[in-house]
Amino acid sequence: MTQTRDFWSRRKAAVQAEVEAEELAVREQILTAQQAELEEKTDAEILAELELPDPDMLQPGDDVTGFMAKAVPDRLRRRALRRLWRLNPVLANVDGLVDYGEDYTDAACVIENIQTTYQIGKGMLAHIEALAVEAEVETPEAEEVTTFTEPGETYEEAPTPKPAQVAEAEAPEEDELPPPAPRRMKFEFEG
Repeated sequence: MTQTRDFWSRRKAAVQAEVEAEELAVREQILTAQQAELEEKTDAEILAELELPDPDMLQPGDDVTGFMAKAVPDRLRRRALRRLWRLNPVLANVDGLVDYGEDYTDAACVIENIQTTYQIGKGMLAHIEALAVEAEVETPEAEEVTTFTEPGETYEEAPTPKPAQVAEAEAPEEDELPPPAPRRMKFEFEG
């Protein structure tokens, strides 16, 4: 069972939350001020101030954790990480099994002003019907088929198959359906 907290414990928790929020806001202001100061300085000045090596001159096995501090600007952190990824063969050589490593968007293949027969809500139905009408018009009824037979052989035409007829199933009316059985929950107790 949970007990409801009384007024004074809720008040104490609210005051504690306000104090924590104020401390967080002060820390964010300090970080923002530090970032603004660092943005005005060049990368060489920042590296000298923080006693960090040049990220472009890192060698295999060098420690990159100094670049992960909050005081380091993002641009220097990214430069150090890029260098780390280039130096480490495990990170630099992708094995080709990355699912999303390729650009599978069609942005590279898009043709300007492309027009399709697709219609929203109708799909390709109108296009398919138009092609069927064109096919019926283009095929003449009395098209003769020429066959080559060897001398002395006779050619017999195969009978044309009749189109299959499809039987339609009748759906039962709602009155004919039996009413659904009531569902009831059953409880069993051991003991």
